[in-house]
Amino acid sequence: MTIATRLWLACLCAVLFTACNGKQQPPTQASPTPAAPAWFKVDSATAGTVIGKVVYTGKQPRAKAVNMDNAPECALLHDTPVLDAKIAAGKEGALANAFVYIKHGLEGKQFEPPAASVVPVVPVVPVVPVVPVVPVVMDQKGCWFGPHVLGIQVGQTLRVTNSDPLTHNIHPLPEHNREWNQSQPPNAEPFQRRFTQPEVMIRVKCNIHAWMHAWVGVVAHPYFAVTGADGAFQLRNVPPGTYTLEVWQEELGRQEQQITLAAAGQSEVVFKLK
Repeated sequence: MTIATRLWLACLCAVLFTACNGKQQPPTQASPTPAAPAWFKVDSATAGTVIGKVVYTGKQPRAKAVNMDNAPECALLHDTPVLDAKIAAGKEGALANAFVYIKHGLEGKQFEPPAASVVPVVPVVPVVPVVPVVPVVMDQKGCWFGPHVLGIQVGQTLRVTNSDPLTHNIHPLPEHNREWNQSQPPNAEPFQRRFTQPEVMIRVKCNIHAWMHAWVGVVAHPYFAVTGADGAFQLRNVPPGTYTLEVWQEELGRQEQQITLAAAGQSEVVFKLK
């Protein structure tokens, strides 16, 4: 038998062995297309309104001046001392910076994040895929976060800006959401992040300037508010039902009240914190 014949037989045996022992690969299956969320649609004809006020009944504490001695570049941004009023109570105890939201009563309902508005979107890499929703803005100005307390819906965009001529650092400290830590130099483009889980509240700090802090309340629906200087809040377009409302304040804790909202009705709530 010639060498060429032997080589031909060896190749033929190898092919037959592979054909007999090789496993047939299963056909590739296309990944199923995820179903679109079944957003709950509020009936405007039966929706009602929840109005209320948050009042502080204790003795008004004196606001403390923020010590910026270790960061003179921050002190130069102010003509007068910056005051940290953790309990910002005004006339007749009207309490600002209190976060009010529906805690229970909306289970089983999924609410779409706010509709898109005409806002220029900076090309950044967010935590979750980009969707066109109205952003909530957190700014850094005068070495201070503003607003001090803000609310945001799950999936809604948090847009972070830096109005100062120096570098800041934004570091939320969540328990249920993804923690992130982002530096932002002066004149930097705004960046965007989103929260994927409800969480009330998330503390935000600056690793560069220790006195800078803010709070973010994340809920799965649009029924939340932060009180202003008059202590008032309003939740609109709420479907009729029985709800538990909760108020949160960074120094005074939490308080709950239950309400029943009639169809096309209005319910009034007063929270008294002390």
